[in-house]
Amino acid sequence: MSLINTQVKPFKAQAYHNGKFVEVTEAALKGKWSVFVFYPADFTFVCPTELGDLADNYAEFQKLGVEIYSVSTDTHFTHKAWHDTSDTIGKITYPMLADPTLALSRAFEVLIEEEGLAYRGTFVIDPEGKIKIVEVNDNGIGRDAKELLRKVKAAQYVAAHPGEVCPAKWTPGEATLRPSLSLVGKI
Repeated sequence: MSLINTQVKPFKAQAYHNGKFVEVTEAALKGKWSVFVFYPADFTFVCPTELGDLADNYAEFQKLGVEIYSVSTDTHFTHKAWHDTSDTIGKITYPMLADPTLALSRAFEVLIEEEGLAYRGTFVIDPEGKIKIVEVNDNGIGRDAKELLRKVKAAQYVAAHPGEVCPAKWTPGEATLRPSLSLVGKI
């Protein structure tokens, strides 16, 4: 079963955020767009390239009213240690959620049970707490923050313009489509 249009399940997680340990629950997602970015583990190889890319583009997500949450099965203490020792991870100002119980990774269906690690899962969540985009990569394949930003803009556009859809490679200002009988076979 797909997670698309399902409600984020209740959760409670510790996070490292801006020099503090904080608790994050599903209630924090209500009323704004959110992106959950699962990754396998701290102190690894592809992960810092992705999280650093998100950090470099975080201001653009914030302008759209989007909060980023990175998630791994590490503890919040490990997130702090990584943040304090890596120049790339030290740029992060979005919350880094800890999932040592594996509950979040299971709820979002990205857990590799035999390893206790998560796949590279990306989830865009609307202000009502419904999952609108799901993308899961094998762990050797890194993601691109600018492409995620484009997808978030498309999700926000579709939410604000019922009856319109965004075609492939759509960016703000480009034409959208209004599905109708008259369009069948014309695209």
